[in-house]
Amino acid sequence: MNFHIEHPKASVPWNKGRLVGQKAPLKLKEIWAIRIRLQLAEKVRDLALFNLAIDSKLRGCDLVSLRVLDVAQGKAVLPRAMVMQHKTHRPVQFEITEQTRQSVTAWIEKAHLTSNQYLFPSRVAKSPHLSTRQYARIVAGWVESIGLDASAYGTHTMRRTKATLIYRRTKNLRAVQLLLGHTKLESTVRYLGIEVDDALEIAEQTEV
Repeated sequence: MNFHIEHPKASVPWNKGRLVGQKAPLKLKEIWAIRIRLQLAEKVRDLALFNLAIDSKLRGCDLVSLRVLDVAQGKAVLPRAMVMQHKTHRPVQFEITEQTRQSVTAWIEKAHLTSNQYLFPSRVAKSPHLSTRQYARIVAGWVESIGLDASAYGTHTMRRTKATLIYRRTKNLRAVQLLLGHTKLESTVRYLGIEVDDALEIAEQTEV
């Protein structure tokens, strides 16, 4: 007698076809490539969102829930701002550079936003501001527009980009820790994905 044994279907790994791990930060030339595309396309909101995402180094949930009054006083966008982080319930400060102030000002004026309104209101009736999912789709569009693989990038790309550039230029982990609002230096090390060589170089320069 022949018995037919059915083999269970092999389960497909959740990460099949995906790049796993931290999302890559943007390089300087990639920042400018996206910025120029947004400027040429006259995407006022996206340019403000992109520039502010880079400068603020905020998590997506904190960025999309910003109100006008968080970054502006009257019609003037501030050079520095402070917000309370949703995840840690701790305040974090960030700088707003001149070009970001200009793009945010242009967006506030175009959208006729008032102080108490969300800086990036949603076009979907159910949500008062952009959702993190909408923001993720926007980020994917940005990176794809310059020929990058969207699966390698995400909203954390925007948070990590300037922090990584600052670290590469200064090697100042403590400064980056403060800018990201991390409570532990170890979190910053992991977040930046600092290579062993970098860590050894820091150690060699530190005499005890």
